[in-house]
Order: sequence, then structure tokens, then C-alpha cells
Amino acid sequence: MRHRTLLAGGAILTLVLVAALVSLVWTPYPIDALSVADRLKGSSPAHPLGTDQYGRDMLSMLMVGARTSIAVALLAVGIGVCLGVPLGLIAAARGGWLDEGLMRVNDLIFAFPALLSAVMITALFGAGAINAIIAIGIFNIPVFARVARGGALATKSREFVLAARVSGKGEIRIIAEHILPNIANLLIVQGTIQFSLGILAEAGLSYVGLGAQPPLASWGRMLNEAQTMMMLAPTLALYPGLAIVVTVIGLNLLGDGLRDLLDPRLKRRAA
Repeated sequence: MRHRTLLAGGAILTLVLVAALVSLVWTPYPIDALSVADRLKGSSPAHPLGTDQYGRDMLSMLMVGARTSIAVALLAVGIGVCLGVPLGLIAAARGGWLDEGLMRVNDLIFAFPALLSAVMITALFGAGAINAIIAIGIFNIPVFARVARGGALATKSREFVLAARVSGKGEIRIIAEHILPNIANLLIVQGTIQFSLGILAEAGLSYVGLGAQPPLASWGRMLNEAQTMMMLAPTLALYPGLAIVVTVIGLNLLGDGLRDLLDPRLKRRAA
């Protein structure tokens, strides 16, 4: 209960996750239900957040947009973890030319941000949520590789790792049993940060037409469609914008809280 940022971030993320999960089985209205007669309606019992220029229910669009953003960001972070962490651990364990080569490849990937990667991937395979996931995931690989490598290098010289090596354990067992559990806190905190960045990246890609495609709802594409209606209905941009901001703030609070909770140095300082 002392970690208020953790509780606040967890509460915000729980609300977003609940909305996304509920949208899998129920939304107030189908997101592809167009109604010219109901276009640009304000808040009402039938439409608590009003309707857009096509008569679609804004609450339903936001719920499905949460599902899209979370799915894209989660899968992209998964790609980064599954590929980046093993690469970082291998680089730290082997060292030498392998370590140097992997880090230089990481630097090369860093030179191509997610948006630029998505443009290249889209030019080859077309726009879509899958290509956005691939582009953001590729950008996450060097991030997790660097975190895993740095944590492993700091841990491999500790006494318990040296004792495990003297006892005859191989590098793979040492990594799995000693190094990886001791850098898990770093990876978890970094995962929450990359999750929030993934949601921002997905919104940005969808805003420029490279992310989720119709009829799938996306917060970024909702902002794109609302920009021509700002004078008539500013809430069309306000709601998805607030959804993005609140979700990212919640994830950042969750990351800060997890860092405070999992870092033993901060625990000793608090004591």
C-alpha cells in the first residue's frame, strides 16, 4: 500500500484492460453500424459519449480501440522480449567479437525508428496491424537486448555466479538459474515502458494510415478522422486523445511503482 504510483497505474491499466476484454464479447453498438440520422450527436442515454460523423457510437469505438492498441503493443513487446533478451544474454556470456557484432547490429536497428520501419514494411506488404506489430517489435529488440546485456554483465561477476561456475554449471544453466532471475526486475520495468511506447507508436502509425485498417477501430485513426471535424465536434478528438494519454500515464506510473517495488536498493533506503 506504500507504493501509490503502483496502485494508481495498476488501477488505470485494469480499467483499460477490462474495456478491451469486454469489447471482445460486447459493445453498446457494432463499430461498423453507420447511421446518418445519428451523426455528430452529443452525449445522451443512448450514446453516452455521442457519435462521430458517420453515426458510429464513440464509446464502442473507444472500447475496440483499446483492444487494438493493447494487442498491437503487447505483441510488439513480446517480439522484443523473445528475441532481444536471448541476444543480450548471449552477447554478455560470449563477449568478444560476438558481443561487438550484436551491439553494432542493435545500433543499426536503432537508426530506423518504428515509423520508418513501418513505411518500409508497408511499401512491401501493405498497411495493416500485423505490419505495425512487426515494425514496433523490431524496434523493441535492441532495447531489450541492451537491458539484458547490461544486467547480465553486472550480475555475472557476482559471488553466487562465480560459485555456480566453480561448481561446474554450464553457461546456459547459469544464465537460466542465476542471471535471468536477477535481471527480471529490469526487464519487467522496461517492458512496461516499451508497452506505453508501443501504444503511442501504434496510435501514430494508425494516424498516418499505416496501422490498423477499417473496419477495425484504432485510437490513432479516430484522431485522424476527427481532425477535419474539430470546429463542429471537438470531442471526437478529445476522447481518443484522452484515452491515449491516460493509458500511457497509467503504464508509466505502473513502471515507476514496479521499479520501486522490485529494486532492493530502494527497499533498503525506505527501511
